[in-house]
Amino acid sequence: MRESGGLGFASAGAVLDRNLRADVKAKSFADCVAERRDMWRLESYAQPVQATVDAMVRAIRSGGRVYFFGNGGSAAQAQHFAAELSGRFLKDRPAWGALALSVDTSALTAIANDYGFEHVFARQLQGLVSAGDVACGLTTSGTSANVIAGLAVARRNAAVTVAFTGNGGGTIVAEADIALVGPDGPSWKVQEVHLVLGHIICELVELALTVS
Repeated sequence: MRESGGLGFASAGAVLDRNLRADVKAKSFADCVAERRDMWRLESYAQPVQATVDAMVRAIRSGGRVYFFGNGGSAAQAQHFAAELSGRFLKDRPAWGALALSVDTSALTAIANDYGFEHVFARQLQGLVSAGDVACGLTTSGTSANVIAGLAVARRNAAVTVAFTGNGGGTIVAEADIALVGPDGPSWKVQEVHLVLGHIICELVELALTVS
């Protein structure tokens, strides 16, 4: 088939594919591991992790709740951490009040439609959060407007605010009582550190509440 006037879709796609293959360096498993070596200096997180554990233990013991929220991959991690507390991490024990604010599609779409996407977490927390609860906002950039707004509402209502962030912390740290600042770099790198820290926190909370 003849093409008139420049490249057709097929030809343009082939050129783009060749350019991408030329630009992308082949990586091995060892290369991927090497990229992660600087991420695991976890001892530097000891103080904020313990502060987060203590706040969650206090909230759960007093009948309060722990809230998690974020966007995209951080929304998935928020649901993951909430499930570790409301279900279990390692031990059979009573269920605890832990909620992820990204799971209710009706609430999310209604609030986004009526008030704007930047309010999807703040609006929910206005009706949910109480003094002494713990609100955990996850953002790899530290600049997600809706996550920052959620922490701001939680803080105004005397909840303990925790920021899981990265790349120097970002503007969210201004609304955080506790900041867990992951490494600089792409989202995957920050999220992998958040996953490890979240698991450590859930394990220590469970131990604190179940070991007599």
